[in-house]
Amino acid sequence: MVVPPGHTCRVLAVDREEFEGLVSDALDGIPAKLLEAMSNVVVLVEDEPPADMPFLLGLYHGTPLTERGSWYAGVLPDRITIYRRPILSICRSRAQVVEQVRITVVHEVAHHFGIDDRRLHELGYG
Repeated sequence: MVVPPGHTCRVLAVDREEFEGLVSDALDGIPAKLLEAMSNVVVLVEDEPPADMPFLLGLYHGTPLTERGSWYAGVLPDRITIYRRPILSICRSRAQVVEQVRITVVHEVAHHFGIDDRRLHELGYG
């Protein structure tokens, strides 16, 4: 997920611990059956995205569940990374941070389930 064009870069003060709590809360908001279906994936919080993608809000890196076959064994966990500073830079209030974290977490979890960006935009999680 990428920062939408036209957003300011003023950064709200939400420390790492509080932000990680917001990510945890967003995960708790995902239906239990979906969380139970998640397999071999870890969710991380980083302050900054890679230098070549400075406006990235979150990133799924791995093999979606829909693409795993009998060959999928003994691999390192997939990673969902939520980037704190870009999210804070596009939000003007704590309520907006909570909502943007929720949207970003759902967006990246959806990639784990094999849902592409086009469909996520249609569902309002673009």
